[in-house]
This record gives sequence, structure tokens and C-alpha cells, in this order.
Amino acid sequence: MMAWLQLWTTGLMAIMSVSLAVVGDSGLPAVEGHVEIVKKESHPVLFRQKRDWIWNSLYVEEEKPAPAAYKIGQLKSSQRVEVKSFKIEGEGANTIFTVDQKGDLFVTRSLDREEKNAYHLTARMYDGNNKLIEDSGDFVVQVTDINDNTPVFPGAYNGSITERSTIGTKVVEVRATDADDPTTANGELRYSLTPHGDFSAFEIDSITGVISCKINSLDRETKSQYVVVVKAQDMRGMASGSTSTTSVTITIADTNDNIASFTRKTYELQVPEDHKLNEKIGTLELEDRDQIQNKEPIFSIPTENSKVFSIELSSPNKDGNLMLKQALDYETTSSYTFTVQVRENLRNLRFPADNANSAVTTAQVNIKVLDVDEAPVFSQPVYTFTVEEERIVSNVGTVTARDPDKAKKSIRYSILDKDCPISINQLTGQLSTLRMLDRELEATHMFQVKAQEEPSGLESFVKVNVIVQDINDNKPELTVDEIFVCENDLTDTVIGTLRATDKDDQPASFSFSLASESSNFSIKDYGNSTADITVKQGPFNLDDPKDYSVDVRIADGGRPVQTSVTKLAIKSCRCDARRIPTQCKAGARRMGVSVHALIAILLCILTILVIVILFVMRKRYQKDSLASLKNSGEIHEQLVTYDEEGGGEMDTNGYDVSILSSACHDGSLLRHPDRHPHPHPSLYAMVQKPPQHAQPTACKGDMAVMIEVKKDEADHDRDGFPYDTLHIYGYEGPESLAGSLSSLGSSSTGSNLDYDFLNDWGPRFRTLAELYGVDAPDYYHQY
Repeated sequence: MMAWLQLWTTGLMAIMSVSLAVVGDSGLPAVEGHVEIVKKESHPVLFRQKRDWIWNSLYVEEEKPAPAAYKIGQLKSSQRVEVKSFKIEGEGANTIFTVDQKGDLFVTRSLDREEKNAYHLTARMYDGNNKLIEDSGDFVVQVTDINDNTPVFPGAYNGSITERSTIGTKVVEVRATDADDPTTANGELRYSLTPHGDFSAFEIDSITGVISCKINSLDRETKSQYVVVVKAQDMRGMASGSTSTTSVTITIADTNDNIASFTRKTYELQVPEDHKLNEKIGTLELEDRDQIQNKEPIFSIPTENSKVFSIELSSPNKDGNLMLKQALDYETTSSYTFTVQVRENLRNLRFPADNANSAVTTAQVNIKVLDVDEAPVFSQPVYTFTVEEERIVSNVGTVTARDPDKAKKSIRYSILDKDCPISINQLTGQLSTLRMLDRELEATHMFQVKAQEEPSGLESFVKVNVIVQDINDNKPELTVDEIFVCENDLTDTVIGTLRATDKDDQPASFSFSLASESSNFSIKDYGNSTADITVKQGPFNLDDPKDYSVDVRIADGGRPVQTSVTKLAIKSCRCDARRIPTQCKAGARRMGVSVHALIAILLCILTILVIVILFVMRKRYQKDSLASLKNSGEIHEQLVTYDEEGGGEMDTNGYDVSILSSACHDGSLLRHPDRHPHPHPSLYAMVQKPPQHAQPTACKGDMAVMIEVKKDEADHDRDGFPYDTLHIYGYEGPESLAGSLSSLGSSSTGSNLDYDFLNDWGPRFRTLAELYGVDAPDYYHQY
């Protein structure tokens, strides 16, 4: 250390010498006696003066009382100077550390190494004239350590080790700290286990503090936790050293070192016979001292009963759940007795189990099956029968179900589908057809049959398929493109190819022939369900009015053979050289009409007839309503349509009769009732007419007045028929621009006829006599 300080001081003096040389060259005052400058030519040469400080080792002991300052060393120099003084600078200079005229260095108070273990100072020496003799020199005051601190643990420790671990297995490492100097015995610690803890199974490394296992028989089931006390002591563990302790909790981790054991030797269980498959019947409890995660039992049923029962692990206890694999039947087997075994999964069992001799690894299981009233059971899961079409079959097949119980109750059968063409005998389950089946309409009939016990009502269902077998019951149908003959077609010219189809499922071998030989065409059958139509004799003339056709007979070759005859129309055409028609005579192919087409046509005709009948009935109803309206004796406020000619153009489409209720009693067109005595009222007026109440005075139009007059005359006419409604009125519209054309206004003109004789004809002609036989002004006023 002193050598390092001396080297550092030498370098510092060299730098200061260079600095002083530079200052001298610049004209600044220089310090005398420190630097000697030798000039050679223009380059100065600097010489460093050898350092004369003589250092002794300076140490101070920590925690040493200082009631008075005490000397720890002396500052010395090799120069011989009689009068001199010292000055120090740096950490604690002139406070903690002081120096006198002799260079003795003193400490004024107690120091703590843990607070600060070294102080860096600088010293200078002056002569009596206060001239610097010795430049600054650095030195260090070391604070020596004493054992004034005790070891310290950060806290309690926790560790874990698996049971049955081998000797030397590390558990946990403890570590304490000491504030004293670790390079001395004051800070060197040693660890040990104290008797205050359970250290029978563990040991500790005195230097590293690692706690390890010293036995291989740790058993969690015997003791699951240990607490040990660790002591740390400085001074390398000597008795004079300071100590401290801490506790370490060691947990023993579980491993699979115990065999699962049944809690009972016999298990009694009951289960109903209708118990669902793959569901639990009961639980076989186990005892295992290991924890759940290390409980790995394996069950087995070594007898034939393993086909009926199985055992699965329960959650979360990992006991044995007895499961049902096969349906039970009380009537067949009412009880089961078998043995169950359990063993441990040995792949994790590293040591012999402690309870290997006492574990119950086999147990007897007794299961009692309980009787349950069960639904009927069909003999088959699905029934399939076949029946020929177009036949009434009394025995299609039989559906059978039985009562699985000992009671053997009676069973009744029924079909759920109400529209099913198949019926079933309620007692025997025999199926029969209700009508003839048609494979072409529906090839398979699917329905469900219900079997129900009596009187319990328990029921089961089964699916039944009735497949309709095909027979050759459909006639072949002709399939052909449009056939035409050209004018220039010669004998044996092929004019078309015939094919046929059949709705039956059976493979058909169609043959074609002519139904009549009178035509000018022949059919050439190739025997492969096709044929050609050829010309017997040509050519043809398009102007010939005769239409050509052939009757084609088709046989399908089935059993029985079905044949059909179709009239095939042949068009006459004018063709080009490639036999492409360019002009054809009007004609259409006529073919046989099927039954379905006839039914469709009849339905259309029937629909039209129903519509016509409904329309006629509606018209009649409207007329009856109109007649009842006319007979009601009511006078409506508006007339819309007239059947006879009107008096003016404005009355052609509709008449505004509001004037009937708007005209006031101004004397216009009012009949004078005193001019018409009625000595003999009619029988209708006396019998049918109810007493008339006095009508309130109101404004009435001309038409209304005339109607009332007419009604009064009719009421008092004993010989007249009692009309309730007048349909035709001799009155013209007053708004006509052309004027009235009625003869009512011409009665005052000159006439060669005297109509008074009409009074002698009877009451019916009295009105006419009044109109034409008397001057109009006597009865009417101009409006």
C-alpha cells in the first residue's frame, strides 16, 4: 500500500513540476527550491526531485474510547529542517484527525469500521518561514475491526423432501450475514443444529449451511413435518464468538408407498333390473394412507361376471364405482356374487409398502337384482315384410312382443299411422292389407306398431317396413320423336325410330308391331326394344288431303304380357336433299290419352260447372234481394239507372232526385183534393192501411206530391189491385235543356177528342180522363 502511495505521489510531483515550468516561461512567479530548469538551446529540461516522505503504517482500532486524543502515528521526512510545521487535508482532517508541530497524528474520537473502514488524507511540511518543504503526500488511516456484530438470519426457512429419500439428499440451504470484517475471524461464520429442534433425521454443513437428510426411512404417514433450529456463530465457531439462531420447517412430501385396501371384506348391493347401462350401481370404498394424487388403485373382476359388471375410479376419492355393462333380467338371474381384486400401480412404488401384509386386496360383492314391471319386448328390433301389389293380402306377417316379467300379461297391438294401408290384429299382431297397394305410387310403407300391456299400460314401439313387390301391371308407353314422311321418300325408307317405357320395376323386353296392316307403313323390330318405321310404297304427294297414321302395338314381354296400342300420327312434308323438312302439311300426332289425363280433364270440367252454378245462384240471390227491396214500400233518395228514356240528356246516366225533398209548398203541381171526391173508399184502404198519423209539414217536391196522389187513388180504388210500389212515372226532368216531351203539357191545346167518356170505363181510366178531359190549369199550376 505504501509503495502504491509513493508511486502515486511521484507521478503527482512530476505533473506539478511540468506545470511550474510552464508558469515560469509565461512570466508568472514560480515556487523556489522545487523545480530546477536547465536550458539547452530552446528546449527546457525538467528534473523531478526525489520524494523525502517517510511513512509509517497508520492504523486505528474501531470502537476504542477517546476521552482524550491519542496518537496513532507520526509524519516524517528525510530532509533535515530544524524548524518545521505540518498541515493535513482530506477525510476527517483537523476534526477526527489532528497533527502537531512534531508531525504526530492524533485521533480525537471513537471510530466504527462498519461505518467507515479507511480515511484518505494529504500532508504538507513547511519550514519556519512557512515555506513549503515537502509537497503533499497522500496516506490512509485504516480502521481495524473488532468482533462487535452478531450473525443475522434473513428469517425463517422452509424446505421439502420426498419421503423415502436417500441419505445426503439436500433439503434447504441457510445463510446468515455478519457485519464484521469477513477477512478476519470476526466475520467468519459456522453453522450447527441445536438440540432445541428435531435434528434426528437431518444434518447441516457447518461452512455452507446446507441441510441434508441423514436417513433413508422418512415416512410421511408417520411424521409429515420436521422443525430444526440452526445456529450461526462467528469467530469460526469458537466459544467466544457471537451466535444467532433460526428455525427451518421441513415438509415431507408424499410418494406412493402404501397399497390401497378395501374397507370391508363384503359389499352388499341392490339394483333394479331396468338399471341403465354404464351407470353406477354402488361404490367400493378404499383406504390408502397416501395422498389422493398418489392413490393409483387398479381393480379387476376375475370371474365371468366381468362381462356384466366393471369398476371405474370415482372422482375425487379414487374409490371403485361398480358399473353395469350388460342389461339385467330378474327373470333370468336374480342375484350375482363375485370377487373383486385391487392392486397398486407399482411403477411409482420405490420401496416396499408398509401395509403390504395388512392390506385387504380382495373383497366379495353380493348383488341382488330387484324385479321391475317392464314394458313389452319385441322379438326383433325392426320388422320387414314383402307383399305383392294389386292384391288384398290377409297375412302380410306377424309382429310379436312378450312381457319379460313373470306375470306374462296380455298385450294388444296397434298401428300409430291412421292413414296406413296396413291393419294389425290387436291380439295376434298379424298384419293385413286394407286395400290393394300400388308399387308405382309407393314402393315401401313404413309405420310403427305399438305393443301395450294390459292393464298396466306399459308400451313399446317397433318400426315395420312393408315392401311392395312389383308385378307386370302397367302397359308399355310409346316414346318417339316427331315422325314425318317426305314427298320423295321411297319404299323401305326409314322415317323414325320407336322406343317404349314401362312404369313397372321388372325389366321389360319390348316388341313392336302394327295393330292394322291397312296403312302404307311397316314396322321393323330389331329385338332390342327398338324398332323402325319404314315406308311400304312411295313417293307421297303433299297435296293429298289424306292424313297418315299407324297403330303401333307394343308388348313388354312380362308375365302376364301387357300390350298397348297407340295411334301415331305421321306428318307429310316437303324435304330437301338431306331429308330436312322445309314445308309440312298441318297435322298433329295423335296418341292415346292416359287415365290420369282423362281424370284431370274431368276435374277441370267439373270445376267450371261449379263456378257457373255459383255465379247463377249469386245472380238469383241479387234479383231476390232487389225484389224484396222494391216490395218494401220505401222511397229512396237517389235513382241511379232507368230502363226507359228520360226527358233530357242530363237524366241519361243518373237522376238527382234531391228536388223531391227540396221543393217547397208554393202551390206548384199540387193536386186539389176537393176536386176529387171519393164517395166509396177501396176495400184495401179500409182493411190494409193502418191509421195514418199526421205528418209534419215539410217541403215536398213535385214528384213526391204526385206519388202520394197516385197512392191515394190506388188506396181508394175498390176494384184495383193494391200495388205497393209504382215503377214507372210519367214525369220528365225539369232540368232538361230540350224541354219536356211529355204529353201532359199538351192537354190544354186544341184537341178533336173528348176524353170524358173515360170516366165511364172505371176507376182505372179516371186518371187518364182527368189528364186529357179537363183543362190543365184547373188542376196544375205552372212550376
